[in-house]
Amino acid sequence: MPKMKSVSAAKKRFKKTANGFKRKKAFTSHILTKKSSKRKRQLRGTTTIDKTNMKAVRRMLPGL
Repeated sequence: MPKMKSVSAAKKRFKKTANGFKRKKAFTSHILTKKSSKRKRQLRGTTTIDKTNMKAVRRMLPGL
């Protein structure tokens, strides 16, 4: 039987935690001048993926 392959892009974007997967927030890379300081501050850090996306992420990362 062939090896199970993970999606390389998913390996770079998600990390496994006890409660699911953590991810970075979107909309932080460019066009930041029109975004308020409050909005940019709240986009810092990480959050967990939503349960609706859990099945798709698990399928992309079968070894984890």
